[in-house]
Amino acid sequence: MSDLFCYTNNEDHSLFQLIKRRDKDAFARVYQKYHQYLYTLSLRYLKDKNMAEDTVQHVFVKLWESAKDIEIEVNLKNYLYTMTKNNILNQIRNNKDIVSLNYINAQNDITDEEDFIKLMEDFQISEILHNGINQLPTQKREVCTLKIEGNISNQEIANKMGISIHTVKSHYQESIKILREYFKKMKLMLF
Repeated sequence: MSDLFCYTNNEDHSLFQLIKRRDKDAFARVYQKYHQYLYTLSLRYLKDKNMAEDTVQHVFVKLWESAKDIEIEVNLKNYLYTMTKNNILNQIRNNKDIVSLNYINAQNDITDEEDFIKLMEDFQISEILHNGINQLPTQKREVCTLKIEGNISNQEIANKMGISIHTVKSHYQESIKILREYFKKMKLMLF
């Protein structure tokens, strides 16, 4: 273990002990030390500055309000990271415009950072897919939506939309081509 790691842990532990005794200066130091880190993490997954700032504020308010009642088993940075991660997931879960509530409910409990990052990447891909589908012409959009979200057969889609099964297949194949191009453009924009 490096000397810097030990120093940071000891400093954080001392600051946390002072926060437990309601020391505002110690709280301000922790806030200054970790605010940007937590904000960057939140913004990375929420993609909204206000939501990211709300998340960070919530974490620090909760730290201040509950410090006297908690014992930190890991280092303070990891504790704040976990609080932030949980708040991000709650915001996603509660904001139906960002992700589907059903998708979150289907996920297993998130136990570590890799699972959390994977889940966030899945949400981002899902959001990009839905944005791409929303840009399709009306019938193609409806076919894709029914196919993906409704999980129904081509015949059921044809019956529901009043079109032939051949037209359903054609719309779906053309939509896939359009969405592939959309994903390529998005990939270039993101990387």
